[in-house]
Amino acid sequence: MKRRRATMKRSVITTLIIGVAVAVVVGALHATKFVAGFENAAGQLVSDYAQATKVVGDKWQYLLVLLIACSVAWLSLSKVPRWYSRLLIALLLVELFALSWVCSLYRVFFQPAPSVLALLLALAAAEAWSAFLSRNRSYLMRTLFADRVSKKEFRRLNDGTVPFDAEAQTYNVSVVVCDIGDKVLFAEGSDPGAFTEAAEKFIRETAARLVEEGAYLQAADGEGIVGIFGFPAPDADHVQKALRVVLDMIKSSRERSEDQQDAGGARILCAGVSSGTIIAGALKDSGCPALLASGEPIELARRFCALNRFYGSKALMDTPTFDQVTETVIARPIDFVSGLNSHDRLEVYEPLWPAAEAGPERVAQRDSFWSGVVLYREQRWAEAYSEFQKARGSDEDDDAPLQFYLRRLEPLVLQLTQWPAE
Repeated sequence: MKRRRATMKRSVITTLIIGVAVAVVVGALHATKFVAGFENAAGQLVSDYAQATKVVGDKWQYLLVLLIACSVAWLSLSKVPRWYSRLLIALLLVELFALSWVCSLYRVFFQPAPSVLALLLALAAAEAWSAFLSRNRSYLMRTLFADRVSKKEFRRLNDGTVPFDAEAQTYNVSVVVCDIGDKVLFAEGSDPGAFTEAAEKFIRETAARLVEEGAYLQAADGEGIVGIFGFPAPDADHVQKALRVVLDMIKSSRERSEDQQDAGGARILCAGVSSGTIIAGALKDSGCPALLASGEPIELARRFCALNRFYGSKALMDTPTFDQVTETVIARPIDFVSGLNSHDRLEVYEPLWPAAEAGPERVAQRDSFWSGVVLYREQRWAEAYSEFQKARGSDEDDDAPLQFYLRRLEPLVLQLTQWPAE
């Protein structure tokens, strides 16, 4: 609401400036007889001064000039469709001559030339101002979004189809942070040149995929690739889209890793996803305009991405994200982790498969894992161990989170079995 009021205030001020400036210019031209020839030609076109018994005075002419200039400027600068505003202005031009003709029927001479001149000058001034703003907007859009959004999205931003206000405001988004799954070990065990080449390829391919799927690319460097869904164009399905892209990229990463054994961990992708509100706006006072985007989802997504290395998971998301995809994504709880504040406790979930691709066996394994996590938190070690055993699948060796919990439980269960002997 405040942003809308500020925009309207700027439009009103610009309209008044153009209207007053045009009125002053037309008034000066009329008073100095500089456009007398044009006025005579316009007046004789639909009226006859010689037969008039009354003449509309200059005071009323100047008032009408001001009203027309402001009206035309407002129509040209408003968000009314261009063809519609031009049609209204053309009708206003016709009505000025029609008014002069009607007045002549009652032997009142109304000179339409000052009003016509005001209409044309106001239209030209408003068009010039709009062209200036358009060039300024085009430069701003190129600086902020070129190579950071898809070509289709950039065209929509550049031509104004997608409105974007450079002023700082809040956006409801989903943030995806991707990184090489085994980056640390890969860096330690590889030649620096080979690691740099593999990392560069990973960053380039992952960033291109996120942009292609509709994300705004906030960062793409050695610390990870950050894509924001739902910005700059609002998208009601940003959570669904973000999780779908993450699962697709993980699947593709796993397939490439199987096909290229020599790629090692450099081709394994891990991701963190967080949904919520960020603040974004253009920093226009600096030498080169830049976009500032900040918020808890960005920080949490980065943290979740890094936590994958601890749990062995491929992707982690927070509760707000999980709550919005429960019907479309099969996911399981992993653990409680500390939030950005030390007293916050956040539950993280691992998205596994799209619901449409998960058969009954996978759903049963997920349910057993979920039951095992609940029992583990209740310190019912033997029951939790039994449930985790049920969660084993054909690819259990690749199920690092399951192995994580089994390693934790094995000494506890062993202790329970030995307790009676003691």
